[in-house]
Amino acid sequence: MSSGHSKTVVSGYLEEAEIREALQLMEDDSSFNTGSSYSANGTLYEDHQIPFAEKHMAYLKSHPKLNPEHYLANLRLMMKVRS
Repeated sequence: MSSGHSKTVVSGYLEEAEIREALQLMEDDSSFNTGSSYSANGTLYEDHQIPFAEKHMAYLKSHPKLNPEHYLANLRLMMKVRS
Protein backbone atom coordinates (compact mmCIF):
# COMPACT_ATOMS: atom_id res chain seq x y z
CA MET A 1 0.00 0.00 0.00
CA SER A 2 1.54 3.33 -0.98
CA SER A 3 0.76 6.71 0.55
CA GLY A 4 1.64 8.56 -2.66
CA HIS A 5 5.17 9.13 -1.42
CA SER A 6 8.23 6.93 -1.66
CA LYS A 7 7.46 5.58 1.81
CA THR A 8 5.24 2.55 2.32
CA VAL A 9 2.50 2.65 4.93
CA VAL A 10 1.60 -0.61 6.60
CA SER A 11 -2.04 -0.85 7.68
CA GLY A 12 -2.49 2.93 7.39
CA TYR A 13 -0.84 3.51 10.78
CA LEU A 14 2.96 3.73 10.80
CA GLU A 15 5.31 3.97 7.86
CA GLU A 16 7.25 0.85 7.01
CA ALA A 17 10.55 2.52 7.91
CA GLU A 18 9.28 3.37 11.40
CA ILE A 19 8.13 -0.20 12.01
CA ARG A 20 11.38 -1.65 10.67
CA GLU A 21 13.38 0.72 12.90
CA ALA A 22 11.37 -0.30 15.99
CA LEU A 23 11.89 -4.00 15.19
CA GLN A 24 15.61 -3.43 14.57
CA LEU A 25 15.97 -1.62 17.90
CA MET A 26 14.38 -4.61 19.63
CA GLU A 27 16.68 -6.96 17.74
CA ASP A 28 19.76 -4.95 18.76
CA ASP A 29 18.71 -4.74 22.43
CA SER A 30 19.98 -7.65 24.52
CA SER A 31 17.05 -7.32 26.91
CA PHE A 32 14.80 -8.85 24.22
CA ASN A 33 14.83 -12.46 23.01
CA THR A 34 14.83 -11.81 19.26
CA GLY A 35 16.64 -14.75 17.73
CA SER A 36 16.10 -15.72 14.13
CA SER A 37 13.55 -18.36 13.15
CA TYR A 38 13.55 -21.25 10.69
CA SER A 39 12.50 -20.41 7.14
CA ALA A 40 11.87 -23.01 4.46
CA ASN A 41 12.83 -20.45 1.80
CA GLY A 42 16.44 -21.37 1.07
CA THR A 43 16.51 -18.99 -1.88
CA LEU A 44 16.05 -15.88 0.26
CA TYR A 45 17.75 -17.25 3.39
CA GLU A 46 20.63 -19.56 2.53
CA ASP A 47 21.02 -20.69 6.15
CA HIS A 48 17.22 -21.13 6.43
CA GLN A 49 17.12 -18.53 9.21
CA ILE A 50 14.84 -15.50 8.84
CA PRO A 51 15.88 -12.52 10.96
CA PHE A 52 13.47 -11.32 13.66
CA ALA A 53 12.73 -7.97 11.98
CA GLU A 54 12.10 -9.54 8.56
CA LYS A 55 9.78 -12.17 10.02
CA HIS A 56 7.59 -9.60 11.76
CA MET A 57 7.60 -7.17 8.81
CA ALA A 58 6.34 -10.00 6.60
CA TYR A 59 3.63 -10.84 9.15
CA LEU A 60 2.43 -7.24 9.33
CA LYS A 61 2.36 -6.95 5.54
CA SER A 62 0.31 -10.14 5.26
CA HIS A 63 -2.20 -8.88 7.86
CA PRO A 64 -3.06 -5.34 6.70
CA LYS A 65 -5.88 -4.82 9.22
CA LEU A 66 -3.54 -5.34 12.16
CA ASN A 67 -2.52 -2.22 14.10
CA PRO A 68 1.31 -2.26 14.04
CA GLU A 69 1.54 -0.08 17.16
CA HIS A 70 -0.39 -2.68 19.16
CA TYR A 71 1.57 -5.50 17.52
CA LEU A 72 4.90 -3.91 18.47
CA ALA A 73 3.70 -3.29 22.03
CA ASN A 74 2.70 -6.96 22.37
CA LEU A 75 6.02 -8.10 20.90
CA ARG A 76 7.90 -6.00 23.45
CA LEU A 77 5.93 -7.66 26.25
CA MET A 78 6.40 -11.18 24.90
CA MET A 79 10.07 -10.90 23.90
CA LYS A 80 11.31 -9.14 27.06
CA VAL A 81 13.93 -11.24 28.84
CA ARG A 82 12.91 -11.64 32.46
CA SER A 83 15.34 -12.54 35.19
